[in-house]
Order: sequence, then structure tokens, then C-alpha cells
Amino acid sequence: MTAQVGDFGLAKFLSEASNSPSKNQPISVGLKGSIGYIPLEYMGGQVSILGDIYSYGVLLMEMFTGKGPTDSKFEDDLSIYNFVLMALPNHVMDIIDPSMLFEEENDEEISPNHKEEKAVVTDNDPQVGIQSREIEEHLVSVMRIGLACSSTSPRERMPMEDILKNLYAIRDSFLRSSNRNRRRLR
Repeated sequence: MTAQVGDFGLAKFLSEASNSPSKNQPISVGLKGSIGYIPLEYMGGQVSILGDIYSYGVLLMEMFTGKGPTDSKFEDDLSIYNFVLMALPNHVMDIIDPSMLFEEENDEEISPNHKEEKAVVTDNDPQVGIQSREIEEHLVSVMRIGLACSSTSPRERMPMEDILKNLYAIRDSFLRSSNRNRRRLR
């Protein structure tokens, strides 16, 4: 999966363009952005920074699930938002991209057989139960941020300052628990 971010900040450019029309340049009104990453309010011409927050939430969910908003899995009423919402909190591990759950050794790809062997070995370790629960809790927290960012209602979206504060807190908690678990294994 290769994330390509190009639409962030688009709301600012669009709103500046709509606020300062030039006599020499025609104004074109249209939907700008990438399918699946643009919020519904853009269809009504309501452009704001909150649209960028929506896109960020979709991107966050994409990074952790490995599925983009236009994935063939998302048909009918199923969207990446609903996919994540239905899985939380008890089934988060079912939607997480499996490649995120294994450490790469020496920057080499791990074969599927090695992943299975590693999973089997670690599943028998009593410390893994603690580690798995902690990892699961952190993943649920990250996915909740993705959902809060990509709420249908712009007013319900989490402000960017809160997003950053929460993501840093999750990262710090994850690193503390990782260090604690490493010390237990010694």
C-alpha cells in the first residue's frame, strides 16, 4: 500500500478562491478532491478545514486497515467508516492490516509461512496475552480517532489539535508498554 496525499489543504485554496473572485478569471464551481476522501458537505459547496480533517480520518483508517475508501469490499452501504465502526471495539484485530502486526527483520519482507510460525510461537507465550490486549487497546484508540475525524457531520469532527494530542498520547502509551514488556521478557 502506498499512500499518496495530495488533497490536504484543498479547503483553504478553494475557500480563498471563492472569497476573492477576480474580474479577469472565470470562477469554476465543482467538486474537487479524491473519491472517498472528500466529505459530503463539499457536494453542497461547503468547503472548510473540517473537510481536510475528514480526509485525514479516512487516510488514518486506510493506513491501519490496508483498505482504501474505494476498495471493492465497500459496496452498497458499506464504507470504510462503517467497516471500522462495526468492528470496534471487540473485533478491531479482524480489520487491521496483518502486515502491521509483525515486525520486519532487517528490512526484509517476512514470508507468510514465517508470519504463521512467529504467530504460533508467540501465542503460546503468557506475556503475549498482555501485549496483545495492550496492542488491541491502542488500535481501538487510533481507529476511534479515524472515526471521529470522518464523522458525517462537520461539527462532530475532532479538532486537529485534539487529534495530535491523542495520537501522541497513544504513541507514548504504546512505547511505554513495549518497553515494559521487553523488560519482562529479559
